[in-house]
Amino acid sequence: MSQPLDALVPLAALALVLVVLYKNLWRAVLCIAPATVALDSEDPPDRMQLPQPLAPLARELARLGFSSIGSRREKPVLAAPTVFYEFANPADKAFATLFLSTSERPHLYYLTMTQNRGFVITANYPRPAKEVPGVYLAGALEEFPPERIYRAHLRRVEPMGPVGEYTQEGRLAAAKAWFSGPGRSEIRHQNLHGLVWTAGTLGILAAALFGRR
Repeated sequence: MSQPLDALVPLAALALVLVVLYKNLWRAVLCIAPATVALDSEDPPDRMQLPQPLAPLARELARLGFSSIGSRREKPVLAAPTVFYEFANPADKAFATLFLSTSERPHLYYLTMTQNRGFVITANYPRPAKEVPGVYLAGALEEFPPERIYRAHLRRVEPMGPVGEYTQEGRLAAAKAWFSGPGRSEIRHQNLHGLVWTAGTLGILAAALFGRR
């Protein structure tokens, strides 16, 4: 009886390794090379199909003066794409982005481009606070109503001077500028655990394969 069980142990270990790599390898790549994310506009406003869980937030955005400008797609290497549903309030110089988290929770954040190629980002979900004076200001007001978060966002933007084109093309340009600028360190920090898990798993696998020789 012990021989069949002994044969199953390596298979179980291999299966565990594959699961860990499946969940973390793409994060490791993202941590090492954030610029590998493929960014593109997807549907125009008249063809954008908003998921039902995001509809209440979209109605709140319409009440705040936002209009749909279409959807946007981000595709990390070795991972499924995420679709972001974009809105803009050109009068206030603000974008609003809706998306579903991996657990299907509705998420919202506001983004404004500022002078000196800067950004202000204010979210309704957990997001690490970060500030580079005069250039970058990011944070969250978790579980607050969209209107209150927006008013806070506008107050944070005012001293930094909003700029930019608030269209679908402008939103894609802002996403590319964020990924190549202040977003790089944030992405690396968010995905560091994926790199650690991947490196540790590959190290254990290498030790198991070559340690027998």
